[in-house]
Amino acid sequence: MLTVLPLAALVVWGLARRRRRAGSPTAAAWRTSLAEVGIVAGTLPWVWLTLLPASHGAAHGGVSEVPIRDLLGMPPYQIVGNLLVFAALGFLAPVRFAALASIPRILALAAAGSILIESAQYAMQLGRVSSVDDVLLNTAGAGLAAVASRRWWRVRPDCQPSCSNRDTMIPSGPRT
Repeated sequence: MLTVLPLAALVVWGLARRRRRAGSPTAAAWRTSLAEVGIVAGTLPWVWLTLLPASHGAAHGGVSEVPIRDLLGMPPYQIVGNLLVFAALGFLAPVRFAALASIPRILALAAAGSILIESAQYAMQLGRVSSVDDVLLNTAGAGLAAVASRRWWRVRPDCQPSCSNRDTMIPSGPRT
């Protein structure tokens, strides 16, 4: 996975250069390019890993619909892995897209993506268990990453990276 980093850096540079030539400010061009490539490069390898056939060779893994049941028996590396599946998406999507700059939207996007992955695992008979706990962990990972990136969110489409959060916050209601 580390061998792809130079390629990702080259793609970021190429996209930023193209945006600069199109008239975007330098900071906005780099921010947008880095966020887009980061979303893809940080999410796609995890999704690919989840869609590989299980190594134990079972013909069909089954479904686990009871929340927390699988979580209690999961090894720590699997919990961490599930938290990381959509972490890059959760961290960078609200930085790149103002429409996704809310925790509920990120949670909904991650939950939908995770449900698609679990459904694909079941439909493709990969020998993996499609678990509601995986959906919960994938969604939680995206939500935690979104909280970590909150200071860099774009909440207005016209806001440049130089805008401070104070200038871009959407009012939540009357102040008393």
